[in-house]
Amino acid sequence: MTPLVENLLKLYLPLIGWTLLGWGIGKFLISTLLPKNSSSYLGKGLFLFGVPISIVAFLRKTDLSGGIWIAPLTAWIAVGVGAAFAWTWIDLGVSDERLRDIARGLNPALEGPQITVINSQWSQSTQGSFMLAMMCGNTGYLGIPVVLGLVGVDYIAWGLFYDLLGSAIAVYVVGVALAAYFGSSDQKQESILQRVFKATRNNPAFWSLLFGLGFRYVPLPDTVEITLYNAAWTVTRIALVLIGIKLSELQTLGKLKQASTCLLIKMILAPLVVGTGLMFFGVDGAPRLAMVLQMSMPPSFATLVIAQNYHLDEDLAVTCLALGCIILLFTLPIWVWLFGV
Repeated sequence: MTPLVENLLKLYLPLIGWTLLGWGIGKFLISTLLPKNSSSYLGKGLFLFGVPISIVAFLRKTDLSGGIWIAPLTAWIAVGVGAAFAWTWIDLGVSDERLRDIARGLNPALEGPQITVINSQWSQSTQGSFMLAMMCGNTGYLGIPVVLGLVGVDYIAWGLFYDLLGSAIAVYVVGVALAAYFGSSDQKQESILQRVFKATRNNPAFWSLLFGLGFRYVPLPDTVEITLYNAAWTVTRIALVLIGIKLSELQTLGKLKQASTCLLIKMILAPLVVGTGLMFFGVDGAPRLAMVLQMSMPPSFATLVIAQNYHLDEDLAVTCLALGCIILLFTLPIWVWLFGV
């Protein structure tokens, strides 16, 4: 068995196993034996306590040498590159529909009561969900366990910085701005600075990152160190269970063609372009693999929440979430093979 296959098996077994456990809990236990809002309580617990504890624990083991601050910058570049590809595709789709409408008007043979009006596949709400799903990856609850499994705890800081200072802020700044532009909401509109302030102020993970950077130099008894480290790994498993529960709550899948294109850009094209570009800036090895893995994560569940709040295309958002988790299993070997150490 090659090291690549061995590493993937070590990752896939818990990744699939814990996610399937969560899916089973969501399908068969929640609303029968467990309260319907169990997943909400679990998510809040992870958000407030679990994730901050795991960040502090993993920072004590990680290597912070090198240009660690490249990670959040890379996250923003990846968002920009993906957005450019996505907007180009949307523009091509809208232009194609316009050309068909023009051809309809110029050709009398196409006129008549039997001809129905072409419904646009690229409505404002669909464009918003397409851009949102492409830009906002699940770099926290899913990305961190994947980086831990394939790169190791020594380089987890690259994944954490990518998530907390890059994609997490992008969700609540760029993501919400896009949702407000393409959709509608009864919520009070805020400036970019206000959204940045709220995104950092209300995120315990961000504050635990700052605390952990200093606390990592404080010596602890071996028993406490081991307990903290084991608790962090337990949190990653619970996060995978939560993903499974959330997947079980998804109802219908539609717009597979648009979702497939969105995920092709989000999970393959953008990571390939940015990951290759990092080579020209002297970033390679495990740090580059950690960031490429984060870039290739499927859309986060925050995209569905934002889509619901701003009346975007929920069908497209749901399909991107579910299909993205399946595609991930096939793309991970590609990234390890291309960018692995």
